[in-house]
Amino acid sequence: MKTQALAKFRDKLARNESVHGLWVTLESATVTEMAVALGLDWVVIDAEHGHLDWKEINEHIRAGLRSDTVVLVRLAERSTSLTKRALDIGADGVVIPWVETAEQIEEILRDCLYPPEGRRGIGGERATVWGQCFAEHTTEANDHVLVVPLIESVSAIPHISEMCKIDGIDAFFFGPADFSSTAGFRGQWEGPGVANQILELKETIIASGKHCGLITTSNENLVNRHEQGFRMLGLGADTGLLLRSLHQSLQTMNSDRMPATSLDPADGKAVRRPLPQPPDHMQPDREEVITKLEDGPTVEIQSGVSFTALAGEFNTCRNLTTGIATLQPGAVLDCHNHPCSEAITVLEGEVEFTVEGRVYHLKPLDNIVIPRWLPHATRNPNPEKIARLHNAFGMSSPTRELVTQDFTPVQMPDDSNGVPGYERVTRFKTAKRTFGVGPGAEFIDFFNDELIPGIEMSGGFGRFQPGGRLPAHLHDFDESICIIDGAASCLVERRRYSLEDCTTAMIPRGRVHYFVNESETTMDMIWVYAGPMPERIVIEETYAASSCKPGSQNHE
Repeated sequence: MKTQALAKFRDKLARNESVHGLWVTLESATVTEMAVALGLDWVVIDAEHGHLDWKEINEHIRAGLRSDTVVLVRLAERSTSLTKRALDIGADGVVIPWVETAEQIEEILRDCLYPPEGRRGIGGERATVWGQCFAEHTTEANDHVLVVPLIESVSAIPHISEMCKIDGIDAFFFGPADFSSTAGFRGQWEGPGVANQILELKETIIASGKHCGLITTSNENLVNRHEQGFRMLGLGADTGLLLRSLHQSLQTMNSDRMPATSLDPADGKAVRRPLPQPPDHMQPDREEVITKLEDGPTVEIQSGVSFTALAGEFNTCRNLTTGIATLQPGAVLDCHNHPCSEAITVLEGEVEFTVEGRVYHLKPLDNIVIPRWLPHATRNPNPEKIARLHNAFGMSSPTRELVTQDFTPVQMPDDSNGVPGYERVTRFKTAKRTFGVGPGAEFIDFFNDELIPGIEMSGGFGRFQPGGRLPAHLHDFDESICIIDGAASCLVERRRYSLEDCTTAMIPRGRVHYFVNESETTMDMIWVYAGPMPERIVIEETYAASSCKPGSQNHE
């Protein structure tokens, strides 16, 4: 234990100076040597996440010996045995994850202190100079060991004041990503409202005479966090800092990109870094069109069945038609087919779909996709309530042909996902969710060329939490976005629109746009692309949002 380094660390905090450190996840002890050589105040060796084993942790601790850099080990969990091991091999302290109560802090301190105050056993390892300094080390260790609880759960919020009353803790460290996850915003660094919650907790901790820390995400964020009063400031993780530098160099050569989860650079899900402006070959030739449900052209398809178009030939949309179909109580749409694929999402009520005799019962937000020329019929089985559907067709002006062939009815199971090579059914409750497309947003892919080979369009469902949004982007095809619940702000090249109640944005090929939920409740959308895969090109946001003005068809 480096008592001199620990004293300098605490002395800086007592003078309200910041202490700067590095989060270490790579196995090479050279990383810690670099931190020591640069005079960093602390390093945390991460033994919770990642692949470091105890031999590598030991090497990092050894690299920090005889220096003024405090070396801490983040343990995988609160554990008496793990705490003993980290301190015995020479760590100056421990960082404990997921601390939520004062009682847990008391248990952590007992693990870190020798009796009679605690239950740490005396080992013959580096901490005691392999048994040569039992008396010296055990005399000073209890007064100097550094214990840092990690606050990374909203469950800790009501207990922070009590946690701060316990002696033996100098600083609390926040984990914004996990904190956001427990607040319902998985995959976000600081989800809606989380930043303010952390700042409020920080004030409580500082008022108690203790200090706060966290990892900063950029040089600007480092300055900002210092101004906010955080004093144990992580400059970043070793991998994060390396990636940050690589991105900057690649940006200089206009070759930057974001990786795919697969780590395969050829993966189609890898996303290039935002372009400053759209490519020259993708200049749009039409304006966006915003259509309210009451403004769309409506036709009666059959008795009790009507369809209101929201995107299609009538508003210059190419290779795509979308709209809302309404089935009166007990209404039936006779068996028919189309020369294009059709995707149907239930918005209200429950609907029975029959495809070549196969009968599916769908509930709200369930989806069925019917490939071109496949005979199908629709029925509202409820004799008292209407049913509403969102329909999408893979052509600008779809036609239909009645089918008189009889099919033997076969009731499909309630969990059936269709028949491979024919119709595809997505059950909302069990559908795979995708995160990471945008902060605070989750998506379900209903149909695309990977899910249904040969289909001419793609689409699905999106849910945006308050503050959720997409990056500014464009497509090489037209797009229809229908807001089916809540309210959305749509920004298209400095024009702003407010959408709700099935209002639909038709965004033509090449128009830079994005959606954001600026309300205090969730927002749901059905999106459909006039292309077989949901491919997009991300553009710098300033191109779409700077000096944003209400659109000519704004419906605020």
